[in-house]
Amino acid sequence: MELTAIYPGTFDPLTNGHLDLIKRARRLFKNVVVGVAANPRKKPLFSLEERVHLIQQEVINLGLDSSVKVVGFECLLVDFARQCNARVLIRGMRAVSDFEFEFQLASMNRALAPDVESVFLMPGESFSFVSSTLVKEVGKLGGDISRFVSPPVNEALQRKIAEWKAGQDSIQI
Repeated sequence: MELTAIYPGTFDPLTNGHLDLIKRARRLFKNVVVGVAANPRKKPLFSLEERVHLIQQEVINLGLDSSVKVVGFECLLVDFARQCNARVLIRGMRAVSDFEFEFQLASMNRALAPDVESVFLMPGESFSFVSSTLVKEVGKLGGDISRFVSPPVNEALQRKIAEWKAGQDSIQI
């Protein structure tokens, strides 16, 4: 049986750790859907459309575009899984600190959709500390983030940071 797996996330921005997990998921499953969550409560720097586009470009660059789809979604994850006929949710675990949240999420997803399994993958050791939040924070403070994101994502993030800083300059106190 060919299983479709969904790797969901906000991906704001897509990091090299995310790319590592996409490649690992593709080795395990014939079809992988990268589900880009709208997630407005996280106040993403990139729009949903921008995130989908950036990830699609990276999937093409990796030569995985025949087996990895990138789709934005704004519904409950288990409903999105059903729409995609997916039976597996891929979740990344960077450290033990991720476990409690991921355990709760997997338990809730299992209660809502018992036929959908959660599978946890660890990124390569060189990515275990990388998160989108940290990448944005380091970038906003002028740090070099080029080791943590691909060149196209780095360029897009530098543009967003410049826009963000320009907006900060216009704020009156």
